[in-house]
Amino acid sequence: MMHNPHFSSLETKHSVLDRRISDESHRPMPDQLLIAELKRQKLRVKEEMSRL
Repeated sequence: MMHNPHFSSLETKHSVLDRRISDESHRPMPDQLLIAELKRQKLRVKEEMSRL
């Protein structure tokens, strides 16, 4: 895998999204629409990482 600045940025973004999904999931009343949107964003980041 390439570890250029863009890839590193995507890794960071992926981790942040993962953390936000986890945090929202563990709230007493999680926002399912927000979780779904965060998961879509995370998937887009992962797909972009796989293209590099």
